[in-house]
Amino acid sequence: MIPPTPRPTPRFSSVRRLLLAGLFTLATGAVQAQGPSSVRILVGFPPGGGTDAIARALAEKLKDQLGVPVVVDNRAGAGGQIAAQALKAAPPDGSTFFLSHDHSISILPLVTKNAGFDPAVDFVPVAGFATFANALALSGGTPAKSLPEYVRFVQQQGGKDSIGIPAPSSIPEFLVGMVGSRYKLDLQAAPYRGSAPMMADMLGNQIRAGVASIPDFIENHKAGKLRIVAVIGDKRQAILPDVPTFKELGIAGLEELPYYGLFAPAGTPHEVLDRFNLALAKVLSMPDVREHLAAMGLTVGYQPQALFANRVKGYTQTWEKIIKASGFQAK
Repeated sequence: MIPPTPRPTPRFSSVRRLLLAGLFTLATGAVQAQGPSSVRILVGFPPGGGTDAIARALAEKLKDQLGVPVVVDNRAGAGGQIAAQALKAAPPDGSTFFLSHDHSISILPLVTKNAGFDPAVDFVPVAGFATFANALALSGGTPAKSLPEYVRFVQQQGGKDSIGIPAPSSIPEFLVGMVGSRYKLDLQAAPYRGSAPMMADMLGNQIRAGVASIPDFIENHKAGKLRIVAVIGDKRQAILPDVPTFKELGIAGLEELPYYGLFAPAGTPHEVLDRFNLALAKVLSMPDVREHLAAMGLTVGYQPQALFANRVKGYTQTWEKIIKASGFQAK
């Protein structure tokens, strides 16, 4: 006769429940440690512009390093403000990052009364990966071949002209003002919803000049469809050795180069940020990636989280002083 199977005592049942709960917790933790099932990179400008092209180049490589799909999510408008607000609303779980240059993070909060986000509170800098230079370019239909020639051309047209910029209340807008002041011209900044529509108007000769980043201009410059005639920075750019700096042309104060970097929602776990940083560092060490970004006009230089956070803070403080000194009133 087979003896009956003893029923578990209440104490044994409690222990079993605890063990099962512990195993479930470990399993859940293992899943979380693997990261999200996909990653999206927010971009604050339309497809076709320089920032979008940079994001897509990195996303293609990051998917292999992270082992999950990495998609670019264009949230164009208001100079990156819409994308920044989307980052603020995103869960801090490593599924969403914001690839941005200096304007959306450092400049927008200084020139907008209510940006809808505070980078120091709502975001965490993840890593920096490049610097770049803003530039003044002339459309193909503009007879001038240099900035001095453009100045003379505008003087002959009555001393007034409009210059395209990718976003209002941006460094390009301040640069337009500085050029106009230096040469005593009435130059009006004409804001667009990103560099791509501005470029379309320049290529169609609807506007004679524009200010944006070198990555926005470089391909059309190489193709001879427009001409970059001046760049910011304390020295000429390696990709444009024949193009003078604004400092060389007598316009000082534009020596510090803007940054490109990635940001995550505040509260994103350190281990998630470390994992993404490791993947990004590997991508940026690839010769083909470095060559591709350099060809777009970027100076590639990986900056881990702490260094990049200090870079963003210092850059923001520098431009806060410049903007206040200009008398600009936040809108």
